Amino acid sequence: MPAFTEEQKRIALLLLHEPKTIEEINKQLEIPYDKLSQQMKEMLKLDVVERNGYPPKYRLKENIVKEIRRRQHISEEDTYKIRVKAYVEMQAIEEDLLKKQLDKMAVQLQNEKDFTVYKVEKAEIIKEETYYTSYLDLNFSVKDFTALVKFVFFYGPSTVEIIKPERIELSTHDLQDGLIEMSEMVHKYTEMIATMLNKEQLEKFHRELYK
Repeated sequence: MPAFTEEQKRIALLLLHEPKTIEEINKQLEIPYDKLSQQMKEMLKLDVVERNGYPPKYRLKENIVKEIRRRQHISEEDTYKIRVKAYVEMQAIEEDLLKKQLDKMAVQLQNEKDFTVYKVEKAEIIKEETYYTSYLDLNFSVKDFTALVKFVFFYGPSTVEIIKPERIELSTHDLQDGLIEMSEMVHKYTEMIATMLNKEQLEKFHRELYK
């Protein structure tokens, strides 16, 4: 499902129940008419609404209605408070191999007990020189700060955005658990790097790391 602007989210929720004319939308949502007209044009272009009848009324496409209701249902049962958007980029030398990697990671994310997944979308695979690249577009919630730390270390996202809440209060216990988890993972990565590099390469790595 395409990403909506805040105004488009309000419009979509209004149209979820029944079709509306642009005048009815303007009256109920109090969005300035010129801004509303632009938003409706963009939603038509995104193919999330359709316009028909006279006077013309806008309605949400059926697949969008189903997706919104699916996410509402997930949200009603979701007890996790930290909502996250992220992109996880991947690449491989073979297109089929990349497809398998994307599928495997998507399934793995959905099976994480400390995540509630709202969306996992696979982007189009693109060939760049000798590699094939793509990414997963993710929208999910996490149980706590420690779960977010695990996500960052295990999945290596290129971007992470906290959607809500605007302010997070962490107890000393939660902060400590997250930092210990982070420390243990860094230690494991360091051990792995040490086994892969010779002495000269390891010394160079340390110089680059701590300069």
